[in-house]
Amino acid sequence: MKIAVNTRFLLKNKLEGFGHFTNETLKRIVLNNPTVQFYFLFDRPFDKSYIFASNVTPVVIPPPARHPVLWYIWFDISIAIWLKKNKPDLFLSPDGYACLNTQVKQLCVFHDLAFEHFEDGISKIQLKYMRKYTPKFAKKVNRLATVSQYSKNDIVQKYGIDPNKIDVVYNGANELFKPLNTEEKSAIKNKYSQGFDYFLYVGSIHPRKNVATLLQAFDSFKKQTNSNYKLVLTGRMAWKTDKVNAIYNQMEFKNDVLFTGYLSNEDLAKVTASAFAMCYVSLFEGFGIPIIEAMQSGVPVICSNTSSMKEIGEAASIQVNPTSIESICHAMKMLYTDTNLQQTLITKGFERQALFSWNISADLLWQSCLKTIEE
Repeated sequence: MKIAVNTRFLLKNKLEGFGHFTNETLKRIVLNNPTVQFYFLFDRPFDKSYIFASNVTPVVIPPPARHPVLWYIWFDISIAIWLKKNKPDLFLSPDGYACLNTQVKQLCVFHDLAFEHFEDGISKIQLKYMRKYTPKFAKKVNRLATVSQYSKNDIVQKYGIDPNKIDVVYNGANELFKPLNTEEKSAIKNKYSQGFDYFLYVGSIHPRKNVATLLQAFDSFKKQTNSNYKLVLTGRMAWKTDKVNAIYNQMEFKNDVLFTGYLSNEDLAKVTASAFAMCYVSLFEGFGIPIIEAMQSGVPVICSNTSSMKEIGEAASIQVNPTSIESICHAMKMLYTDTNLQQTLITKGFERQALFSWNISADLLWQSCLKTIEE
């Protein structure tokens, strides 16, 4: 059996949502299926650490696909030519893009349809491409996988896809995310939060992530409690950050907001496990991996009551209206003043996160691969 995989998001020290999903599922699938030949299709020079075993053959296919015009060239010309020549049994694309110019069977992973709900999340040219081609991808491929029941329902409703064609493959959390002891937490706080307890946000910073509202809620929390808590924001400044910068500069307690920039998985796991609470109040998510990472680390979670976050967090989280400063602030105050609530959420979080793991994700994705090939 030969399986070709779009691995263009396996970028050393730059893994984000698509990249983490691709990395965590593929390394397990490859190692669990040593008799299957995998072809990893990169759009640029690759890091050898992503060639997980001897049954992986890396292939670099230009051009680097990081622009709508280049997306089209890469998938519908370069990839199409390679697929026609090599005739794999399956083309697996974990980042939501497909090849429209091939007869090879395809399984495509749609993580979410955020661009259909929030136009300012991406550039106009990217939005035009996504709205034109994503419905075509959904209809062209043999099967789809997605990371939550919410996203499955969204795909069915938006594009009229048969729900029997879509498999739910939940995300997991890296095994690095685990509780730390008091001494370890103290060392992390000294490094990242001036030694104080802190609320944590994990992710890149752009409008859909709702960081501006989180900053306002934190400022309100500080005014109402007079606490010495900090707010630590991890992740890169992605796009359209003017509002975040403006709100930050207007804050009364902006000196208590700390930006770490992008962190490696190792550092992020320690920062997560040392947090007082995770604040993940995005406007829209297909899943929300930091929710599970926090639960796995023994950290209480505040998350949005919208899209998939309601589904993933369930009763193991405090769920808030992400557009309401008061709602987010109130959740922060509840946790700050109620130690019983803190412990209840930690206990429920451990129970909840046990339902999600990359081993489970890899098994589900592999089953979806086999169904695609056999159909």
